[in-house]
Amino acid sequence: MPIKRRRQHRAVFLAAGVYNLVWGCYAAIDPQWVFRFAGMSPQNHPQIFMTLGMVLGLYGVLYLDVALRPEHGFLAAAVGLMGKVLGPLGWLWLWTTDQWPFASGIILVTNDLIWWIPFALYLRDAWPLWSRAMRAIREVRDTP
Repeated sequence: MPIKRRRQHRAVFLAAGVYNLVWGCYAAIDPQWVFRFAGMSPQNHPQIFMTLGMVLGLYGVLYLDVALRPEHGFLAAAVGLMGKVLGPLGWLWLWTTDQWPFASGIILVTNDLIWWIPFALYLRDAWPLWSRAMRAIREVRDTP
């Protein structure tokens, strides 16, 4: 059974996948960019931001899988959305404790905030398929 709004979800996750791969590569190549942009001191350990880029790039691979198989991407998208909620919460703590300036929040706009609604809509549409699949797995597992 195809997911509702399949074409739209495929386009969103294709865009998210490509975006994350490009962002991840750029973060690995130039890990100090956000610090320069926000007027912050350069990091002493840019490898930390490079690692963040690697993780976000790997999310991109998962999002491309959701684009290819939207009927089976609920879990990857749910983890992705959770990261897109927790990331801004972490930044909010850094900002309110005066550890990072407001300008550093630029990374939230394209990495997180613009994806909240399309990811949530996808999860709502994918939920019936995912819950049905989980019930089927439990039935097979519980069959003597």
